[in-house]
Order: sequence, then C-alpha cells, then structure tokens
Amino acid sequence: MSALPKNVEEIHPALWRGSQLARAHGQTVDTGYAVLSAELPGGGWPVGTLTELLVQQPGVGEIRLLCPALAAVSKRPIAFVQPPHIPNAPAFAYLGVPLDKLLQLRAAKMADALWSAEQILKTGSCGALVFWQQHARPESLRRLHLAAQSSETLFLMVRPLACAPDSSPATLRLAVRPAGSGIAVDIIKRKGPIRAERLSVTLQPSPILMSPHARVRRHPSTAVVAGSVPSTLVA
Repeated sequence: MSALPKNVEEIHPALWRGSQLARAHGQTVDTGYAVLSAELPGGGWPVGTLTELLVQQPGVGEIRLLCPALAAVSKRPIAFVQPPHIPNAPAFAYLGVPLDKLLQLRAAKMADALWSAEQILKTGSCGALVFWQQHARPESLRRLHLAAQSSETLFLMVRPLACAPDSSPATLRLAVRPAGSGIAVDIIKRKGPIRAERLSVTLQPSPILMSPHARVRRHPSTAVVAGSVPSTLVA
C-alpha cells in the first residue's frame, strides 16, 4: 500500500483538515464584507447549496448583509419568497440591486411556498433565492437542499434564531443579531473548525440610516418620511 501524500486534503476536493477551512467544492459569491468572507470556505456565500441565516427578528440587517452578493448575481432574476414585508424599492436601488430583477412571491399556504421555492431551484431560473420561513420541517429542508445542489443559484433561507439548536442539512448556518453600526454574526455551522468568537460586521448604511430624520422620535400619527415606511423590507 502506497503511503498517504503529505497533504491528504489534495486527495479529493471534498477533503479538508479539521483545523482548516474547507476548499470551495463549487462556486462562491463574495459577501462584500471582508471580515465575514475570510471566515467562509471559498471566501464567500456558497452557490448550489442551502445557507441559513438565523435572525433574532426580521430586519436586523440581513438584507444589507446580502445586498452585495445579490447585486453580483443580478444578471438573472432575484426571487424573494414569503418576505415578511414589502421590499423597499429605493433602498434596493441605492444598494445596487436592479429593481427590474426583483421578483416577489407570496403564497397563502406553506406547502405552496415550499413548492415554489423548490421549482425555482430546479429550473435554475434565478441568480438568487431568498426564502423566509418560520416553520420548516426537516424533510422540507432536505428537499430544498437537494434541489439547490442541482442548480447554480445562491440559495438562502432566513429562519428564526430559535431554530439554531435544530439539525439542518444546510452547508452554512449563521446567527445574525443587531449590534452597533452593523450586526453580530455567530458561525453555527461551516465546513471548517469551530469558531467560538463572534464576528462584528459593519454594514453599509441604508438611505434610511443616512436620513437626517432617521433618529427623530415620531408620534404614530406623524407623516412618515419617504423611504422609511416601517412595514417595508428595508435593506
């Protein structure tokens, strides 16, 4: 029997040492945030697999976190399935995501939303799919993960932070919380060593945060400044 090579990880692209980040088995998309990209296998969001963002609540900064990658894959449509609020068009335009590439899909039943997401992945018609889901069964996650593997789609599911202890087929799982001028990110799962330290990611300001009216306390009856409607999905 021949001796193992000095660098055993060179035997196959899917092999890596427990002390190092895995090499990207497929394509990745730069996150646009160097401090985060440096901690992800391949240096970015993986394509053709399931990635989970586990958020404390919708709107903590997950959209601004994703916008650089969404802009990078926007040659094809970008699908939002079951977004918690109406996408804020001026904010997405400001952050470089073409409005004519955004698709919004809302389904009355969870089964219909899951079916729609699976079909988007199977057809490979979109550059990115962001799917908000509160209660996804393990078998549903596995189906979506399998469908994603046959595509070249950047696929991210936004789920509650309470799902962090649950098992998941996702290749990458990040817990996202609001913090200061950006977000705090805990890497729950990745192909590589465990990272116990929390990452601090400074986000690109949104038009709302740059507004001189952003920090003015308003009475509920006060007219809302354009672009700062709280019921919209603000980047």
